[in-house]
Amino acid sequence: MMALPGGRHLDSLPLPGQRLHLMQVDSVQRWMEDLKLMTECECMCVLQAKPISLDEDAQGDLILAGGPGPGDPLQLLLKRGWVISTELRRIGQKLAQDRWARVHSMSVRLTCHARSMVSEYSAVSRNSSQEMGQIEKLLMEKCSELSAVTERCLQVENEHVLKSMKACVSETLSTLGQHFSQLLELALTREVQALVRKIDTSDSIYTTEATTGNLFSLTQEGAPLCRIIAKEGGVVALFKVCRQDSFRCLYPQALRTLASICCVEEGVHQLEKVDGVLCLADILTDDSHSEATRAEAAAVVAQVTSPHLPFTQHLSSFLESMEEIVTALLKLCQEASSGEVFLLASAALANITFFDTMACEMLLQLNAIRVLLEACSDKQRVDTPYTRDQIVTILANMSVLEQCASDIIQENGVQLIMGMLSEKPRSGSPAEVAACERVQQKAAVTLARLSRDPDVAREAVRLSCMSRLIELCRSPSERNSSDAVLVACLAALRRLAGVCPEGLEDSDFQQLVQPRLVDSFLLCSNMEESFV
Repeated sequence: MMALPGGRHLDSLPLPGQRLHLMQVDSVQRWMEDLKLMTECECMCVLQAKPISLDEDAQGDLILAGGPGPGDPLQLLLKRGWVISTELRRIGQKLAQDRWARVHSMSVRLTCHARSMVSEYSAVSRNSSQEMGQIEKLLMEKCSELSAVTERCLQVENEHVLKSMKACVSETLSTLGQHFSQLLELALTREVQALVRKIDTSDSIYTTEATTGNLFSLTQEGAPLCRIIAKEGGVVALFKVCRQDSFRCLYPQALRTLASICCVEEGVHQLEKVDGVLCLADILTDDSHSEATRAEAAAVVAQVTSPHLPFTQHLSSFLESMEEIVTALLKLCQEASSGEVFLLASAALANITFFDTMACEMLLQLNAIRVLLEACSDKQRVDTPYTRDQIVTILANMSVLEQCASDIIQENGVQLIMGMLSEKPRSGSPAEVAACERVQQKAAVTLARLSRDPDVAREAVRLSCMSRLIELCRSPSERNSSDAVLVACLAALRRLAGVCPEGLEDSDFQQLVQPRLVDSFLLCSNMEESFV
């Protein structure tokens, strides 16, 4: 059990018990001094679990509590990798602050983490390649070099010399980080290759299910791992699963993993190479598949057509199957048994309306407006601002078509859009607040576009849409101080005022309609609410 140095009040000859205490303190002090030169992993792991420094910075030192399970190289790499990445970042921060004592102690600890990762991974993995062995050697050499140079910096008092040494430490730290990244990527690539090979060759449902689950967990670690999985054939292997009837019960899991991988460009390219869009169309249009399977297929479609990803706009194979996919997705929206299924299907439709304008014409012919507006009154399917965001996105994109206006009026859609202008978050979570802002903005955009038709404009005025738009413009709290909502509301208000100017008071007309749009925007965005 470790003790802190003490006994400084004992200036006379101690009693036998006190003499023993002094011997223990001296041993601990000597041990702590010797540790500067020691890098034995076991000793350092003990130190990590026992805070011995009074330095407030030390209270945030990383402790690797409980190791990964035996024979689990992936978890070992992920856990050690996270710790080492964090240590590298923190060393850089302390170096910028010239906290040399902390830089050195953290460098020693970093060396131990790196050595532990190398030795533990070697113990549980297959024979490492020559390339990995070389990078491991380079990594450990740089770790030793970092520890040595930071220790020398502790002895230097000349600021000019320290400044030059700081540049050397920074360069060493940068090179060390590069070696670590290369080693981690190589090791993770080997493990991913093993997983993909197992999925590709296995005939067992249980083995394939467990391996696909491991692959899905890896996709949740971020884009770099998704790129590795895509490059190593993960997309090909998963679509192979989705084309075998014997694995039907695994389709939802495989499709969920594919949706995650396709957040990166490499995943989308691989999907197109294996005719993945055609496979997704087959699943969506086959009613013998479960709703869960079709919902996960919709999620993949939503991912690969996302307007936020520039590389998804070049899916030439998608256009060939678009009509089938759009029809199947609208049917899934109509028959959805839960809000989650409706959200996935409607999100895919919303993204497709950005992907190609033909989709809006298809939806119009399929009576999509009636299907979507009817769903809005069904709380089981449409119960969150995220779902309403998808619906109003589809309506906004369809509203560029002239025929859309008559369908909206026929289905009492103006009243629904009016309600969306009053979308409020149930919780204060940033994601939900942002979703509500998007609903308000897109509802105003839809209203502005539809109000080209005088009948829509008159219906909007009759439902007091102008009053609500004025309130959103003048009251920042009503729009969560969103500039995007403000611009959309000003545009909609001006469009309505052009048809029914009598619905505005003079002050509203002079401030919100008559000036240039930018002047009205500046006036409203600078308004301060009074709390007196």
